[in-house]
Amino acid sequence: MRKKSFSNDDDGPKNALIYLRVSSEEQVDNFSLETQEEICRKEAKKRGYEVIETFREEGRSAKNILGRPVLISLLEYVRKHRKEIGALIIYRLDRVSRQTADYLAIRKKLAECGVTIISATEPTGNSPTEKLVETILAGFAQLDNDIRSERARNGLRARYMSGLISGRPPLGYKFKMGLAVKDPDTWDQVKSAWDIMAAGKTSLTQIAKIMDDSGIRIKRKNRKYKIRPQTANRIFRLKFYAGVLTSDTYKQEVKGQHVPMITLEQFYKVQAVLDGRRVSDMVLVRRTRESEDFPLRRIVKCSICDVGLTGGWSRGRNKRYPYYRCAGGCTKSIKVSAIESAMKDLLSQITPKPEALELYISRMYKVYHERYSRLKKMKDAADTEIIGLQEMRKQLVEKNLSGIYSDAIFKEQNEIIEEKMIKAQIVKEDSFIEKYNIDKVTDFMRAKLADLGETYKTSSIPQIKVLLGSIFSSGLAWDYNGTLNHEIRPIYRYIQDPNDPAIPYGAGNGTRTRDLLLGKQTLYQLSYSRNSFIVCFLNVAI
Repeated sequence: MRKKSFSNDDDGPKNALIYLRVSSEEQVDNFSLETQEEICRKEAKKRGYEVIETFREEGRSAKNILGRPVLISLLEYVRKHRKEIGALIIYRLDRVSRQTADYLAIRKKLAECGVTIISATEPTGNSPTEKLVETILAGFAQLDNDIRSERARNGLRARYMSGLISGRPPLGYKFKMGLAVKDPDTWDQVKSAWDIMAAGKTSLTQIAKIMDDSGIRIKRKNRKYKIRPQTANRIFRLKFYAGVLTSDTYKQEVKGQHVPMITLEQFYKVQAVLDGRRVSDMVLVRRTRESEDFPLRRIVKCSICDVGLTGGWSRGRNKRYPYYRCAGGCTKSIKVSAIESAMKDLLSQITPKPEALELYISRMYKVYHERYSRLKKMKDAADTEIIGLQEMRKQLVEKNLSGIYSDAIFKEQNEIIEEKMIKAQIVKEDSFIEKYNIDKVTDFMRAKLADLGETYKTSSIPQIKVLLGSIFSSGLAWDYNGTLNHEIRPIYRYIQDPNDPAIPYGAGNGTRTRDLLLGKQTLYQLSYSRNSFIVCFLNVAI
């Protein structure tokens, strides 16, 4: 841009500015800045104006003046050179704005500085008729803009209702020919993360680290970012992964045309986990930093002050030695080897007898098939309820769109339906025993329960927590005489020796019975409850 000295005559300033604007799509249509400038300069010469400055704005929308720095600079330039500029020459009125109100506001601001807007291709001027025509033309520009926006909205809605997304697909998918398809680089890792979350034993912080370790990254503008807990939470809230599209704009769920990564049952199960609906009935220790050197840290408590033991090292003359210490500082240190030895001895002592274990497994087969039959009926009933809820949601959406229900009523009723949907899906997911091969489970039990001491020795720290939490209902305490104070769950006592008459089991209300079938609920809790040792151990092992 070049500047010339200002020159005025008796008719007012004959200096003019040129403003040029073109969007990307107009550039494609040969509506270039060069073409506009050539026509504007011819108009300036025709009217006797000398162009002293040219403002060029490329690839900017005309919906509003926000985000158009060159137009803002032009207005500031006019303000500083007030009364020294006579005209602003543009190719067409919609170059300034496609919003009538914005255009009129800009024209008024320029008029206050003595500047007249001149269109090189349309009739403009300061007479009443010319001002009316100018306002009408600005209105036509907004009409054209509104029609384009409406077409775009209708196109987006039609695409959504057909099961296609318009934005970037979530992690695990990629765009190919306008469709969301599997991303071979991340599909397996994201699906594995969903499976881990469905187990209900992993926090968002832990799953974010697992996803990071597997190499998953979020891509934004050619940059890659690590998975954060907040990001993980957003991922596991997306119903897209279950093959369903949702939208705050359209308020209607539709079946997507993409391949689902998970089932709806698994999606609702993860929602229940995230919402904290699943509460363990086992006495598990609180989450703490794991250390292979101190596997029983915080698991075993001090028998004097009931505070969990912590671990540390003591430096000897030639090397360091590991010790457990009471976190309350009420006693002396305990050698790690002493507690480890006592733990292995204790677990070996309570290891079930072979005949007792086989008797338990034989009864468990019966419980399994009874439970399977009952859950099958529950699942069928849940399927029927879900179909009814989906129809209710469809009618709710139709009434909202037709104006019968307000948005507030729609939101309230939709939340009620969603809550019922979650409960029904959880009932369906309760039939998860279908996913386990009973023979493989029993083989696993024989291997793990045949020698609890060896199981403890070969288990990871998360598995140790599950194992000990399922056996010792009240936890473990070190009494400093070389033994561990403990109370074994009745079900483990039963597996250890089913003929012991002192073992209470059955309904749990104090009534004792020797009928094994009456104790099947207790048997079920060990074998198939989500919080049981077997299932938890399997989930942790995975």
